[in-house]
Amino acid sequence: MNFAPLPEVQAAAVPSDGFLLDVREDDEWAAGHAEQAVHIPMSELVARFGEVPADQRVHVVCRVGGRSAQVAQYLIAQGLDAVNVDGGMLAWERAGRPLVTDHGGPAVVV
Repeated sequence: MNFAPLPEVQAAAVPSDGFLLDVREDDEWAAGHAEQAVHIPMSELVARFGEVPADQRVHVVCRVGGRSAQVAQYLIAQGLDAVNVDGGMLAWERAGRPLVTDHGGPAVVV
């Protein structure tokens, strides 16, 4: 079987108005996340699939890129335009992209 390579995008290249899907767990999200991100933990994705837009590219991110790669593959299999954010939130932070918290404290990637 031949599999197409998983489409990936560098963290610095994710458009600020793009749909960013963060599939990390609740504690990871709470520590720090991209302001425009939508949080759906990987374990909840199938149940919450309807929250993922089918009419635009979905940029999928986790901590380092493993879980998001699996989610991106799943979304592509469902017919969506999905890409994995290479290097995850650690790459996002290294690229100097902003991080926020819901509680207003300092944001970190855990």
